Amino acid sequence: MFKKRFRFGEFSLELLALVIFLAFFFPLFLVFINASKENSFLVTSDPLGFTGTIEYLITNITEVWTSENTRYQESFFHSVIITFFSLLLIVITSSMAAWVLVRTKTTLSTVIFLMFVVAMIIPFQVVMLPLVSWFRTIREVTGIPLLRTHFGLIFAYVAFGSPFTIFLMHGFIKGIPFELEEAAAMDGCTRPQVFLLIVFPILKPIIVTAIILNGIWIWNDFLLPLLMLGVGQDIQTIPLAIARYAGAFVTEYQFLLAAVILAIIPVVIVFLFAQRYIIKGMVAGSIK
Repeated sequence: MFKKRFRFGEFSLELLALVIFLAFFFPLFLVFINASKENSFLVTSDPLGFTGTIEYLITNITEVWTSENTRYQESFFHSVIITFFSLLLIVITSSMAAWVLVRTKTTLSTVIFLMFVVAMIIPFQVVMLPLVSWFRTIREVTGIPLLRTHFGLIFAYVAFGSPFTIFLMHGFIKGIPFELEEAAAMDGCTRPQVFLLIVFPILKPIIVTAIILNGIWIWNDFLLPLLMLGVGQDIQTIPLAIARYAGAFVTEYQFLLAAVILAIIPVVIVFLFAQRYIIKGMVAGSIK
């Protein structure tokens, strides 16, 4: 009977993968066990102890969801609206831009693509204050409200998320045979029809990859909503609502951690259903 030979190299890699998994899982483990405790008991006792109960966890999550002080439930739906429309516009505009840049063989298209690549390496901290100042100027000149509105924040996310998405889709579209588009054009399809009926459906793996990567960033982002929306305003996202549990003198850790759990659940669910498309899209976009 064939017996598989023990390989130290493979075992070492598996052991390293297990250690990395435990290192990344440990903070999540702390969140769950401490969200199931009372605040006074959490602060004074061992934070690694299994002293919490499921009843306290459910109570803390319910308190966070129904809280009128932090308005977490409203913040959740605001985050859904902002994330959904930001991702929708990023996917539509970036896919069209990447397709045009790939199929247009000119010096100008190459320069424009390089500008998008350069935009990826500019730190957000460099442009955040000029961005807010620019939005204020636009409101004074045109009357269009960009600060403290869904539209302004969505517009900013599309601007910051498009360069990376265009970079991903640019590499993926290079691998799509141009003969498919030529055949569709010969059958009478217009240029927009070629993109919508032929190219766009083929982009499904890289679109899902872009949605997950940008979605996690937009859903968890704190700094840009803080600058665009402010604190305690009518419109706020989940990170801003969570931050309200951390006061200058008192921090309600059990509610803060319960709010973190509520924020994590949607991302984990989406990631589990779409992870195979993420790997496929990243690999295809990197080699084509």
